[in-house]
Parts: sequence; C-alpha cells; structure tokens
Amino acid sequence: MPTLPSPAASFGGGGRAVRVSVASAAGFYPAAYLLDRPVLALYALFTPIAFAVLSPLPGSGRHRAGSVLRAAPAAAATIALGTVLATTTWTAALGMLLVALVLTFGAVCAPRLAGVAPGLQLCYILACFPPYAPATLPERLGGLACGATALFLCELLLFPSPRRPSYAWRVADALDLAAHAARLTRRADPVDSETIRRLRTTGRELRFSCQPHGGRPTGAGRSDRALAHAGSATRRLLDQLAALGELPPAPADTASQALLHGLAATCEETAGILRGDRPAGGAELIEEMTARFLDERGDPATASRDRPHELLRRRSTLLTVAVSTVTARTAAGLAAGGDRAVPGLPHEQFWYAGLSTARLWLVRVRGNLTPRSVVFQNAVRTALGLALARLVAGSLDLSHGFWVLLSVLTLARTTAVGTWSAVRSAAAGTLFGAVLAGALIIGAGDATAVYAGLLVPMMVLAFSVGPAGGPAWAQGLFTLVVSTAFAQIAPVTWRLEEARLVDVLTGSAIGLVCGLLAWPAGARTEMRRSVAALLRATAPVVRETADAAAGHGAGPRTDASERPTAGSSWPALHRLRIAEAAYAQFRTEPALRTDDDGPDWLAALNYGSRVLTGAYWLPPARGAPDLPPAARQWMDTAARQVAAAGLRAAELPRGGVRVRFAPLPSVPPSAMTPGAWSLLVDLEVWLHALAADLATATGGSRGGRGEPAAATPTVKSSRGAVEEVTGPPRTRWRDRRPTGEACAARFRGRRRP
Repeated sequence: MPTLPSPAASFGGGGRAVRVSVASAAGFYPAAYLLDRPVLALYALFTPIAFAVLSPLPGSGRHRAGSVLRAAPAAAATIALGTVLATTTWTAALGMLLVALVLTFGAVCAPRLAGVAPGLQLCYILACFPPYAPATLPERLGGLACGATALFLCELLLFPSPRRPSYAWRVADALDLAAHAARLTRRADPVDSETIRRLRTTGRELRFSCQPHGGRPTGAGRSDRALAHAGSATRRLLDQLAALGELPPAPADTASQALLHGLAATCEETAGILRGDRPAGGAELIEEMTARFLDERGDPATASRDRPHELLRRRSTLLTVAVSTVTARTAAGLAAGGDRAVPGLPHEQFWYAGLSTARLWLVRVRGNLTPRSVVFQNAVRTALGLALARLVAGSLDLSHGFWVLLSVLTLARTTAVGTWSAVRSAAAGTLFGAVLAGALIIGAGDATAVYAGLLVPMMVLAFSVGPAGGPAWAQGLFTLVVSTAFAQIAPVTWRLEEARLVDVLTGSAIGLVCGLLAWPAGARTEMRRSVAALLRATAPVVRETADAAAGHGAGPRTDASERPTAGSSWPALHRLRIAEAAYAQFRTEPALRTDDDGPDWLAALNYGSRVLTGAYWLPPARGAPDLPPAARQWMDTAARQVAAAGLRAAELPRGGVRVRFAPLPSVPPSAMTPGAWSLLVDLEVWLHALAADLATATGGSRGGRGEPAAATPTVKSSRGAVEEVTGPPRTRWRDRRPTGEACAARFRGRRRP
C-alpha cells in the first residue's frame, strides 16, 4: 500500500466524510431494518456517495445543498431510464453510451452539470443491471429521495463550509488594487516594487487554475462568458499597470494624468458593479476620456518634442491600460445583466453580447464537435469505456457487475500513463481491502449487528482518508464499506470479496484498453497540434492588422465595429479557444520530465491573444494618417517578420524562434504628424511584444543553437493570461470620439453613425 496520507489532509475532508456517512446511514438503516426494503436501502446508501464522494460538489454548504436539489430530478430520470433499458445487455450498453456521452460532453456548457455528471452516471449504472424489475422503480426513486433529502439537510446543518468569495468579488478586489496603482502613477509617485509585485501576483491569482472548480465562470451563457472576459481583462490591466510603473520617468503630461484619474474612477465603479453595489452600465465615460487623450496626443500644439520616443511609448502603454479598462467595464456590465448593446466596440470581442442563451450553447457545442477538441475526446473515451464495461459485465454475467463500471468511472484518466498509474494503485488497494473484508466476513459470519456497528465508522474512515490517499486507499477502504453494507442486505460469504476483486480488475483492464486506444497522450499531443494551428491562423491576422494600420487597402468605414481584419480573426479566435481547452486539461495531467525543457504553451496562448487584441483595436476606424514611405516600409517589413516567425514557431524548431527587428526609420519630425508618430510607436510596441511572446513560447529567450542572437525586444512579455493578454495601443478612438451630438446619443444607448 502507498504511504498513509498526512493527518492534515485526512482531517481536511473529515467534515465531508461525516456528512456523507450520516446522510447514507439516515436512509439505509430504516430501510434495511424497519421496512425490510433492500432496494430502497441500497439507493438510499449510494445516493449521498454519488453526489458527495464520486461528485465532490464545490462551494459552501448552502451552494452544495442547492446542487443536490437541482440534480435530483435528473438523477430520477437516469434511474428510470436505466430501469427500463435493463431488459437486455445490448439495450443497457447502448443506454450507457448515450448517457455518458451526453453528460460528459454536456458538461462543457454547464459547469454545474460537470460537477454532478459522475453521480448521475452512477445512478444509471445502479439501475441498468439485472434483475430487470420495472416494478421496483418506485422503491428506487424512494431511495433516491431519501438519500438526496438526507444529504441536503446534512450539507445545510452538519459542519457547513463557510462561503468563499466568488470570482466576481475576486475580480472586484483586483480592480480596487488597479485603482490604487493608477492613482499612484497619476501623482507621479514612483510605483514601489511591492506594489508592482502585488499587481502581478493578484493578476496570476485570477487564473482559473487558482479558483475552486465550482467558482469558475466557464459556462456557455452570457453571464459566465462576460465574467470570464472581465477577469481576463482585469488580469491584463494589472500586468499593464505594472509595466507602466516600470517604465523610465517621462516629462509631466497633463493629458496622461487626466486619463489616469478617469481610469482609477472607472476601476472603482466596475468593482462596485461586480459586487452588486452599483447599477450595471457601459464604458461611455472612459471611452470619451480616452478619445480626448488621443486628441491631445495627436495635437501638434501639445505634442512634446523632448524625448518623443520615450513619451510616446509611455502613452502607448497607458492606452493599453485604458482599453483593458474599457473591456473590463463593458464585460462587467454584461455579466451584471446590463444592456446587451455595445455600440462602437469591436464585434468580435463582444460577439456573445446580443445572442440568446440557446444560441450560445449551440456555439459552444458546435465549437467542440471536432476530434481536435479535448472535450470531445474525453466524452468519447468515457462513453466507449462505460458502454464496453456494461457489455462485458452483462455478457460474462458477473455478479455485482456494476463494480466493473464503477471502476472505469473512477479510474479512467485522460492519458494512458495516468490510467495505468491509477489502475496499478487501485488493484493493490482492492486486493488489500478484499483480504481484510474477507477476514471480517469469516470472523463475523452472520452477526448482522457487527456489520451495522462498523458501517458508519468505516464510511467516515474511507471518505476522509480515501480521497487524500489516492486510488489505492480509496479502493481498499471502499471495499470494506461495500462489504459491510451488502452483508446487511443479504447473506454473504468471503466469495463476495473475490467477486469484487474480479470486477475491479475487469473494469481496470477495460479502462486501460480504452486509454491506450483512444487518444492515449491526452492533451499533450493535442497541445502541440492546437498551438501549431493557432500560430498558423494568427499569421495572416498580423499582416492584415499592420496593412490596415498603414492604410493599405483599408478605406473609411461607417461602422467603427467593422474592421478590415474581421475575416481572418474569426478562425484565429476559434483556434485560440480550442488551444485554451487543451491547455486547461494539460495542466491537470501528470507532468513528464521533458516538459520543463519544452515549449512554453502559456506564452503561445498569450501570443494568440495579443494578436487578436491588436486586430480588435489597432486599425484606425476612418483611415490611417499620412505616413512617409520609409515608415510604411518599416511597418510592412516588421509585420511580415513577425508573421513569418509565427509560421516557423508552429513547427516548434529546436533552439526556438527569435525575430531581429530593425530600428524605427529616421524620419525628420517635420515629415510626420504627431498622430502618425503615435501610430508608428503603437505598432512598434505591439510587434515587439509579439516577438517576445514567440521567443518565450519556443525557448528562443533561453538561447540555443540555430538562429543568430536577435535584438532583445524592449517590451516584456506577459506570462499571466490565457484568454486575452496585453492589448495594443488604440488609435481608432480619434476617429470615433463620442463628443457633441454623437456623445449624447452614445449616453442614450444608441449606436453612433
């Protein structure tokens, strides 16, 4: 047996173990001893186990109790379906295939369904095995009702877990920190290293991997999408404020100070919206202030000629902060149920705002109906494994055959290596538990009182130590639990342990075969494929964004939300979502030793996000400013260098990919307007950030053999975001500033002409 888990880890789950044990015993003992209804007792026993152990519901006690209530009707439906389809082995196996596929794949749309899916599958497993007895359906549903009611009450009353801050509150706290940092920067006070560290640390803590499973806004609905969007924009905002604080000091800039004041106020207001203290609203005010800032930045009378490049770089960074604030404010309003209209903002960025919930679910399902989706792969693997296990258990007429399916359900992993590790430990634990249970049965014989007295302590021990100790302890202790439970329902001998051992080994073998045949590498191979596809899909977006910024083939547009890069950004956005799902699963799988020296997948996702954010905001809405040929040539060459580097990075070459940038062209100040200079520096900041992301993603920043050393980009790469990362400067506001009648129409919620 593996090493005994630490007491701290075991005691940490002690409250849950007591709740499950009391809930199971509350229905099992009366049904078995007072009513003499073994079927009722069996379902009353396994219902709390299904929804509190096999499906460990997250959140506070009240939240878990609500999840049990919502899952009860679906559990009743699966029990009824399993009871009806138990007539033959083939119908039961086909039903298992359908139930597992729907529940596992449907979890991609509803996080709540993902939490209870294993429990619902167990309900079908219990009901679909012989004997075929439709007349027992009322008893089965009665046992479900007793177990669910007892678990509901225990979650509310027995060691209730405290309520943790929601993801919206965490984002609100991060926005308060952003407001504080913006005020420090506005007062020209140096941003100390401790504040910069807090900004970056708080941003990293907003990652979904740092949130409890039940608190992650991963649903397909508008509110969850908008809250996740607000969280990613806030992470980006914190990182940009930290980068702004690290820049060299620049001359006093009244326009920047005014914008920083507006950013701080907007961050505080957005935090109030997320906490429910303020009504949901749009980002009109900060949009207007950003437009005014862009006007002053491009005004020759106010443009500074002292250290123009440093000042422009600082202003470009400040504009990235402003647009991240606009994104966070708009997304927070959508998450709080505000107006669905987002006039003037990029349609692709807020494409979900005006769609119905049913349409958003359909988009999520269609986006994952591809063999390249890890969600699809996991659903198919799980469904085939459970259906095959039901077919084998029925064909071989294994006694207590549902243990075969339970083994597949609990031991299957997303990789063959992970499945083998779990199976090996589970086999050892089951053998050890079977020996102990056999000795108990031989020693106690038909003394039912012994089993009745041991059941609750055994459950408390199994449900506290088992989850903390891993598959070996979980399977071994659960063997003791089921042995003491079944000994009270019907006469048993030591051969019960033999049957359980055979069933567990059979289920383990089936799970291992499915793991070897169906995508055995899990998300590792898919991570390479999806990132390569993402890098290829973003290459044309980089080129088209630079062309649009330079004015090549981009005429005036009547709608600011219609962009010349819209056609190429949709495929890139789809590839980014697929790659994000693969990365989320990749982080849950056991790491190989070679992973530390491999590609940095998070940096690759950051690159894709940064490309799309640039496509959203960089191209001017009504034509590019007049640029000299040398500046246009530099923009074209640099963008194609980055696009070509992205295509090379898709092959993950040894030694990494690095981009050698030429400096900005030496153009006399009189040859370019301040607006043209700003646009040129904006694009420079964006392209250097992309180059840094590519170097980090492929290992080029660590050096290696291959290409000659490249000029080190002067903009640091963000490593903290998955959805959307540092955005480029926003030149388009100059052409759609909400002033005069247009501004009044904007505040009334109408789209500007």
